[in-house]
Amino acid sequence: MLETAVVEATLQRALAGGGDFADVFVEDRAVTSATYDDRKVEEMRSGRSRGAGIRVVAGETTGFAHTTDLSAEGLGAAAGAAAAAAKAGGPGTRMAALTRRDAPAPHEVVTLPGEVAKARKVEMLARADDAARAESDSISQVTSSYADSRRQILVANSDGVLATDDQVRTRFAVQCVASGDTGLQTGMEAPGRTIGFEFFDEHPPEEIARIAAARAVGKLSARPAPSGKLPVVLRRGAGGVLFHEACGHGLEADLVNRDASVFRGMVGERVAGKGVTLVDDGTFARDWGACAIDDEGAPAQRNVLIDDGVLTDYMWDLVRARRAGRPSTANGRRETYQHLPMVRMTNTYITPGTEDPDEIIRQTPYGLYCVALGGGQVNTATGDFVFGITEAYMIEDGRITEPVRAAQLIGNGPEALRAVDVVGNDFDTWTGMCGKDGQSVPVSSGQPTLRVAELTVGGTAA
Repeated sequence: MLETAVVEATLQRALAGGGDFADVFVEDRAVTSATYDDRKVEEMRSGRSRGAGIRVVAGETTGFAHTTDLSAEGLGAAAGAAAAAAKAGGPGTRMAALTRRDAPAPHEVVTLPGEVAKARKVEMLARADDAARAESDSISQVTSSYADSRRQILVANSDGVLATDDQVRTRFAVQCVASGDTGLQTGMEAPGRTIGFEFFDEHPPEEIARIAAARAVGKLSARPAPSGKLPVVLRRGAGGVLFHEACGHGLEADLVNRDASVFRGMVGERVAGKGVTLVDDGTFARDWGACAIDDEGAPAQRNVLIDDGVLTDYMWDLVRARRAGRPSTANGRRETYQHLPMVRMTNTYITPGTEDPDEIIRQTPYGLYCVALGGGQVNTATGDFVFGITEAYMIEDGRITEPVRAAQLIGNGPEALRAVDVVGNDFDTWTGMCGKDGQSVPVSSGQPTLRVAELTVGGTAA
């Protein structure tokens, strides 16, 4: 992307005022998206952005500047601006020669989406529309969307690191509206993977559409959900977003350091039920948060955060890890070159246990079986959360019975972790975009089928 000599000169300029540390982040991103609504292409977009962000750290102060001018002169000017913003002390330069760091890609990209004709992408949207409408006469509206991106990055810093990554992501979503006696009900399915157009070999558009349509149609006959405290069985993948929001954010070192995490000072303590192991893993398969390096050049790695119920570590970015005198956990991420990196999750999940998922249901006389969660709110300082449920069923006499609608899960993250009393041997993940401090990055979260002995369900049943 840039010649090594240019990057080295930029770092030298950044440190010329006496900064302690500097890095250069270069990004070249191409994106394509399309929306199909009312049996026609509603929108198709493509775009490309290219630029660099330069950070200088002097003591506790960080200076940052970004530019779209990737010439030696443009980068030098941005480096000077970042150094000035850091208000570095006396003059001096400390610079290590750059050494390329090769990190293995966690997956292979077979077909770059940018090499696929737009007509073929539209064909996938039309196929999904047809499949959703064929699922039931009650389907009154279908909206399908496609998105792909290719993000090529280069990271270099004054410790001598020089690393690159090429991240390709593909996602497809279908939302359906069903009409019936209970009014309008919606259903959605939106898988994504850090792979190319071969995504559709694993996730045909018809399959995605049928899942979305079935969710919408199922709600037409759903009864109002009960209210009160009861056992909740989370289907594989369904609870990933809950543990991501209610627990994962509280394990990010920046929130811990500013006393905004309920898990502060609890390393070595039991914070979850036995059998519960929580991992953040940037190398995990081809999931949505997978990468070869984080946005500070650290090779992606698997970090065990909770081991058999005991809190073992937090997630760290490079700058906070340096201040703490420890290594980064490769969790420094940023939305674009225009943003500073911060501590972020990648692929966060609870590892599988040993129990048969069907047996978990049979061992639950009465409760709620949650298949899919929607959006929610979390207070990381206390762990309290509220999540909407988009698909759920009653468990009665150890069997899954009628669907329910209009429900919320209400609880506390650490309390929910401690209340997990059985963990299944299956596994699945959820794909999403995680927002924090105005930045959004791709993540996945997941878990096996598991039971929380008691959660508050906010339903509308009398």
